[in-house]
Amino acid sequence: MTDMLKTIREMCDTYGVTARTLRFYESKELLSPVREGRKRLYTRRDRARLKLILRGKRFGFPLEEIRQLLDLYDVGDQQKTQYRHTMERARFHLENLQKQREDLDEAIQDLSQQIDWGARMLETME
Repeated sequence: MTDMLKTIREMCDTYGVTARTLRFYESKELLSPVREGRKRLYTRRDRARLKLILRGKRFGFPLEEIRQLLDLYDVGDQQKTQYRHTMERARFHLENLQKQREDLDEAIQDLSQQIDWGARMLETME
């Protein structure tokens, strides 16, 4: 059983997070490690949840939304509700990311034009 449990240091090394981050996720009820005195031991479930948390954060999901989606795992319908809600929220976040990309593309184009204009202005001053 102990090979199934990972220490906080092993979790940090494996997932590139800090111990503070893991404790924060625990305080937000996203992770629930086994306690042996002051020692935290993370189960396979905690590791799977952490992977999903990190992925969700990368996609722009707020932590509270991630917690709510993770909690749907225990609904008891073979994760059907969890998948349905996750897909709905993922589509919403995808639309936001695409809009952000469009906004960035527009800003990049505008800035490039301003740089070109500035370079032309400098040439006429020489």
